[in-house]
Amino acid sequence: MALSRLERAQTWLFRTVTGFFFMVFQFFSPRRAAAKKLPPVSSPLLLLSATQLAKKIRRKEVSSVEVVQAYIDRIQEVNPFLNAVVKDRFAAALQEAAQVDKLIEEETGGEEVLEDRLPLLGVPLSVKESFSLQGMPFSAGLVSRRGVVASVDSPPVALLKRAGAIPLGVTNTSELCMWWESNNHVYGITSNPYDLERIPGGSSGGEGSILGAAGAVIGVGSDIGGSIRMPCFFNGIFGHKTTPGVVSCENQYPPASGRQDEYLSSGPMCRYAEDLLPMLRIMSGPNATKLSLKTKVELKKLRFFSIPHEGRSVCTHPVSKELLDIQKKVVERLEADLGVKVQQVRLPELRYGFQIWNMYMGLPDQDGNPPLAFAALMGEPGRPVWPLWELLKWMVGRSDHTMAAILLAVVEKTYGSKTSPSLIQKKEKLQKEFEELLGTDGILFYPSHPRVAPKHHHPLFTAFDFSYTGILNILGLPVTQCPLGLGQEGLPLGLQVVAGKLQDHLTLAVALYLEKTFGGWRSPGAN
Repeated sequence: MALSRLERAQTWLFRTVTGFFFMVFQFFSPRRAAAKKLPPVSSPLLLLSATQLAKKIRRKEVSSVEVVQAYIDRIQEVNPFLNAVVKDRFAAALQEAAQVDKLIEEETGGEEVLEDRLPLLGVPLSVKESFSLQGMPFSAGLVSRRGVVASVDSPPVALLKRAGAIPLGVTNTSELCMWWESNNHVYGITSNPYDLERIPGGSSGGEGSILGAAGAVIGVGSDIGGSIRMPCFFNGIFGHKTTPGVVSCENQYPPASGRQDEYLSSGPMCRYAEDLLPMLRIMSGPNATKLSLKTKVELKKLRFFSIPHEGRSVCTHPVSKELLDIQKKVVERLEADLGVKVQQVRLPELRYGFQIWNMYMGLPDQDGNPPLAFAALMGEPGRPVWPLWELLKWMVGRSDHTMAAILLAVVEKTYGSKTSPSLIQKKEKLQKEFEELLGTDGILFYPSHPRVAPKHHHPLFTAFDFSYTGILNILGLPVTQCPLGLGQEGLPLGLQVVAGKLQDHLTLAVALYLEKTFGGWRSPGAN
């Protein structure tokens, strides 16, 4: 759909102004050291999926202690470059691994019993710091919560531990998990393993970074606007935003408020597609029966659709040529391999993705309770912050908050989130179109982001580009983020795979196909 003359002028003005301020910001920012590549992966144990590791541990082909130690060594090797793992529990993890090996030695029921009861027995796990992990920091990057330690495990973490997984530590997030660069004044900034000058995304950026660097094999993330999918895209790994309400989001910080629990999802992040389904089955607990995860998927019988971009929105940048090209290659390979027809579709309302996301995030719940103000969260456990005062303090280096968090609070204070009948109508139209398009056997390919991983701080000037992921949260659809090799700059390419509500098993099946066809995760130390 063509933009009107006014919209073209608004687009030009928006991009010119943000581009100018980015150049000024870069000029005054401290220069970072020249980028270095990570050391290549040396241990073959780091190149196995969690499913394969669990099998080898059960069969006594390798001990859990050996696997856990291999991952500890890798974290110690790469984390000084990345700042992804912000607090480890290595000593406790090695003790738990030794207990696993002892359990296996004493088990008399055989491998099948262990696989059924403890499918991830002895496998290392990383956890986003905003999830409650008993005995570990639980700050969500907020300075006033620096001393908070989790007293319990959040439900998905507890379920993974109950399945035998061993947490190695917690990973960095953006401040209060509401930004797509992982940076805060508690732990600092996290880098991308493929280019240390680039971001790993957010808010699950520490997870994405350490997984992409082969410092973890499986991890836990949450997503309310792309916080699983953008880090997975930028770091070349797999991630799944579940249908909302399936995986518990309890004991996370900050908690969802207003209607936000309708859009927030917790889900698995991993390097290998075969780990997505078993992780989701475990993390879903009793809700796993809602997802038909045991149903065999025949890809040839599915209907496929592709949307190459969002319809030239004023707020977001257009999708780059290399990402459009890789999406086209996915379509061509799928048609050639499976004999299916991938239909290209246009849904014009997607161009309003940011406006829809922003409005729905601010809606009150059924009892009329509005969501917690971001300025109030920043001031916890005290009074709400004054955004403009924090901005002045930041300018002289005295604020406890990042520029991203302060600007979000300023925008919220200035503009709020007003209900618009027009946007409600657009969202409802989109919802109906997606439901009719996808049904119970449809798959949609949609860009993850308009560009590959940007440089540090660049999101401040391209703030609304997360809309490619955020709109799918508001629609409540399951989405799997899939890596598709490396692009011209050696940075990961990728694509969102979308299905109808509760049809998560379909996108996971497509992820397996795409991994086999395009190679999946690539080691950053080897590029």
